[in-house]
Amino acid sequence: MRDWKRGVVVGLLAALVLSACAPPPQAARAPDSSAREPARPIAPKRMTAVIRDVPPSFVTRRTRPDGYRGLDALEEMAHAGLTYLKADGTRAPQLAEAVPTIENGLWRLLPDGRMETTWKIKPTARWHDGEPLTADDLLFATTVEQDKELEISFAAYELIESIVAPDPRTVTVTWKRPYIEADGMFSYRGAGLPLPKHLLEKPYGGDKTNFLGHPFWSQEFVGAGAFKVQEWVQDTHVILRAYDDYVLGRPKIDDIEVKFIQDNNTLLANVLAGIDLTLGKTISLDIALQARDQWKDGKVVSVLQNWTPINPQWINPDPPIIANYQFRRALIMALDRQELADVVFSGQGAVAHSYVSPETPLYNLIEPAIVKYPYDPRQAAQLLDGLGYTKRADGFLYDADGRKLVVDIQIPLQNDVHPKTAAPVADKWQQLGVGVDQTPIPIQRAQDREWRSQFPGFNIVERVNSLAISEIWRFHSSQVPLPENRWLAGGFASRYRSPAVDAALERYVTTIPLPDRMDAVATLVRHQTENLTELPIFYGADPTLISNRLVNVTGRGPLYTQAWNVQEWDIRS
Repeated sequence: MRDWKRGVVVGLLAALVLSACAPPPQAARAPDSSAREPARPIAPKRMTAVIRDVPPSFVTRRTRPDGYRGLDALEEMAHAGLTYLKADGTRAPQLAEAVPTIENGLWRLLPDGRMETTWKIKPTARWHDGEPLTADDLLFATTVEQDKELEISFAAYELIESIVAPDPRTVTVTWKRPYIEADGMFSYRGAGLPLPKHLLEKPYGGDKTNFLGHPFWSQEFVGAGAFKVQEWVQDTHVILRAYDDYVLGRPKIDDIEVKFIQDNNTLLANVLAGIDLTLGKTISLDIALQARDQWKDGKVVSVLQNWTPINPQWINPDPPIIANYQFRRALIMALDRQELADVVFSGQGAVAHSYVSPETPLYNLIEPAIVKYPYDPRQAAQLLDGLGYTKRADGFLYDADGRKLVVDIQIPLQNDVHPKTAAPVADKWQQLGVGVDQTPIPIQRAQDREWRSQFPGFNIVERVNSLAISEIWRFHSSQVPLPENRWLAGGFASRYRSPAVDAALERYVTTIPLPDRMDAVATLVRHQTENLTELPIFYGADPTLISNRLVNVTGRGPLYTQAWNVQEWDIRS
């Protein structure tokens, strides 16, 4: 028995030894990789945009007040600020960790009437050459912009007491008084947009007469935005390439070519031949509508922008009845403003009831304050009857002394919206019995501010209707062109002056909490519409042409360009 067990054990040991010495079993053979079809490389996503101007460089935004059409969008693609404005009107962090607000403690109102705003730069913020973006870059930018030799002007600096950097990623601004646009400092459209000190300090310290002509501002530009300048060909185009380390994430599109085309017809031909997008305030509505009718590969996106009021003269009007509210009310109620908007803007415009557009963020807080005037020619005629005028056989109104009621409308010719509006307005008023003289104003004569400010009756001028301080402040009495300011004040055409309007504006620009600030705007428009200080006609349309193959691309608003979310643009697969 023991011999049997010993034999089994020896046999098992021998088997184990043999198996250990045997070669390992062969693994299943993988398919021959040479027989596979090679993986295809992913093609880069490319698109082409166009602007209707020929900017010599990026610096022109800082030195030329009206800039170049489309340059604003182009620069936003290549550069970045601490914050940026979204299409809904809210401000969002970009290079900064947060937007200064009262709630997060980064916007502080001081007991003595001053205030402070503080920004913390994201640790991942990088220039296109890979260098970290620091507070020194912000301080350097403010030094350059305040250099009187360079003639770069930002009004915000007049309100700033000091700018300090407690550490390399933090900057604090102390303001002399409350200022509602303080959170836009160090950002696009604001003062202090960052500049790379490590690249520009030496050129700036040298010959300043050539500083703004340095190649940095064009073909050698280094920003911190979603796209890097790959190639800048003077007078022709710029090619932008996605920046892998962009602080908000790498863009979805790899390359964007932006062409410079000044001629409307050439631009239209290029769009029909394959351009994907128009940037900035680039294209006229007429050309946009031509493209809409011919361009099967794209669409026209229009945003309400600018407004066209009829401005009554408020200083020594002729005839004096213009100063009568009931007279102005009759004039506006005699106008079918929807029909006017449809004719002038081919169905793309909208009736204006006030300076503030319905597309303005938080418009719902303002609308209840607006006094609206319906189209009602019968009531308009009744209002005039109550003013002591008599209609004669010729169809016109005469006062008790037998003087015919005639008003003059001045029509600047630098914009085809003006004459297109004036003719039907004159026709409607004459149907009412009011004689109308239409006075065209040549472009050269319109430059004479003294003459232009003293129009006798009415004028028609399309203009910006933004709530930016630089625009809305023009309603202030201090901005009325007068002999004592040598007609140089930048106020709006009607020359209306009112302590109530001034108080509302002053409350607006110094009120930090947003609901209270919008209440000040509501007070302003209530006064304006209740008194018809201007006769609101319509809002215009600012068109953008967008290819069907693009996604996440919007039109252009009054305070933002198409490029506000450029990193999210994409091409349909």
